[in-house]
Amino acid sequence: MKRAEYTVPMGWYQRKAHEEADYIFQNLLPKHGLKVREEQLRLSHEMLDTLWGNHIALCDAGVGIGKTYAYLAACILQEKYKEKSRGISETSCRPAVISTSSIALQEAIMQEYIPFLSRILLEEKLIRIPLKAAVRKGKEHFVCDSRLEQRLLAIRGKRKNEEQRQALLALRTCYDMDQVHGLSGFDRRLVCVPRFCPRNCLGKETCRYHRYMERAKGAGIHFQICNHNYLLADASHRAKGYRPLLSDYRALVVDEAHKLPEAAGQMCGKSLCRDDILELCFLLEKEHQGIRAGRLKSMMKRLFQVIAANHTFEQGQRVAFRQTEECVSTIKESAAFLFEMGRRCRGSVSKWIRDRLEEAGKLLCCFLFPDRKYILFLEQDPQRLPVFCTASREVPAYLQEMLWNQGVPAILTSGTLKAGAGFGRTRQMLGLSEKERKRKPKVEEYVAESPFEYKRNCMLYLPQDGKRLRHGSREEAAWIAEKVKQLTCATHGHTLVLFTSYSLMGSVYQLLRKSLSFPLVEVWRHTQEEIMRFKKMGNAVLFAAGSCWEGVDFPGDRVSSLIIVRLPFAVPDPVREAEKERYGNLREYIDAVAVPDMQKKLRQGFGRAIRTETDTCVVTILDHRAARGGRYYEDVLCALPPCEMAESIEDVGRFIGKRKNIEYYM
Repeated sequence: MKRAEYTVPMGWYQRKAHEEADYIFQNLLPKHGLKVREEQLRLSHEMLDTLWGNHIALCDAGVGIGKTYAYLAACILQEKYKEKSRGISETSCRPAVISTSSIALQEAIMQEYIPFLSRILLEEKLIRIPLKAAVRKGKEHFVCDSRLEQRLLAIRGKRKNEEQRQALLALRTCYDMDQVHGLSGFDRRLVCVPRFCPRNCLGKETCRYHRYMERAKGAGIHFQICNHNYLLADASHRAKGYRPLLSDYRALVVDEAHKLPEAAGQMCGKSLCRDDILELCFLLEKEHQGIRAGRLKSMMKRLFQVIAANHTFEQGQRVAFRQTEECVSTIKESAAFLFEMGRRCRGSVSKWIRDRLEEAGKLLCCFLFPDRKYILFLEQDPQRLPVFCTASREVPAYLQEMLWNQGVPAILTSGTLKAGAGFGRTRQMLGLSEKERKRKPKVEEYVAESPFEYKRNCMLYLPQDGKRLRHGSREEAAWIAEKVKQLTCATHGHTLVLFTSYSLMGSVYQLLRKSLSFPLVEVWRHTQEEIMRFKKMGNAVLFAAGSCWEGVDFPGDRVSSLIIVRLPFAVPDPVREAEKERYGNLREYIDAVAVPDMQKKLRQGFGRAIRTETDTCVVTILDHRAARGGRYYEDVLCALPPCEMAESIEDVGRFIGKRKNIEYYM
């Protein structure tokens, strides 16, 4: 591996930091069994320069690059040398914040990456004290001992799902609810640490949450690890002059950064669902307002039933609110009831509960008197009941003001920040485009291509016989089913089929469930259980949609055939329709938004195919628009790495036959 070349003028401390990065990646990590490539070293240098110069970097890092070690090393060396150059001791340094969208990545950073780096850097005397990290989460993730005992008392002797009962009992020894499986959403809300703890709480001295907070905010913490929502909540607290949630930090790393705009949308928006009402009723009952709680439950039950009857939902999709006469009159009645209850409860319930009642009433009023600042839509909860939602139109400006204008250097990284030829769409969504930035921290762009040999190990098949059939029709489902059957036979199972529509997935599944000679698994709600079942089967076929397009890992031969049924264009919904208004015509919107978003989603789905250096896989896209001569053929090839191209099903069979051994077929 060549020594990295530096293109920026550097002082002595910065040069020392770069030289130490060379040593870590060229000598230390390989010495402990990790394979390091030049792209990973260059990525770490880019990240280090970003932190040193107080810039912002957009780093698109392909699968297998090792971006986690790259940004951890950059943060460690920034603290060691840049803070030293300012005369700041190691024990007085502010921490770096690492924000992710998944609990799994947080746990991996906390339990694997940081302990490993701490151990080997201490052994080499590159650091003097062990690296310490703390996971920071909202109160809703932790159990309140007092509320837990109240809940256990309430269900004693009553009929209760046994798995949920055991999960509640497990919380007596595990205060982090994310570590306990089987908890219902309702139980989580009832036993979590309340938003405002009573000052005279009798359990304060032994409270596990308070002890956790004391450790997390203690001195000597090098990394604070949180999710995107917590990061934004901290930024909101700072903007409003409230006490910050996170300790003041010197650097920010946003991993899985493609999820940040979605988190910002949640922070800026509001929602009201059945569980919110059940929680309010529970709180009213605790304050001896059982009759009012019963009336509230009855009124809101009718509201949700009326809204559900007037709207058609598909799983995971947002639908526009229909202002039918029945919907409007029911919402008016419900909102008035909430406001009146809040007034009548004055003096008999806590102000927090009254505020919650008023907030619920105001949200319903948004659907009667729309505000241009918000986009209104409905979603469906796991019980198939509607959820009232509002989304802000100003997410990019919000991110710019909350995060990028604060003068803290930031690294934003993901495997899908780049769309097509550039970062334009990502910049626009994150509030980093030139048009939207008032203050201008320098924004760098860096692409670290995956080291995997896609040209050798991956075949791309774009069938030329694709048909233009009506979406959702029986003919479309039948054609897809026939293609899936041919491909699974050619690859002897080991197949993941990704859909963009649950209804189409269900139709194709019904056509194939008795005719395929391989086990067939369909993912709907119990995602993890079904994925584990698929992995144990060895040569099964997995039908999936929604969240399975990213974040699931199938290394080895489990997925040797990936079939993408349709190009993953976003389904039109109220939020998309509102964004379309910003463009002069449909063509502009398609080029600036629809195609880049499709390319990023396609890269996420494609990433399920090759997870290690030795994986081999055939990727098939059945959408006729992706075939040679199709409308989006060039856009598809631009989004994906260069692969061997197949011309026929026979090419697929030959590819698998050459690259798989006899055990694969057993």
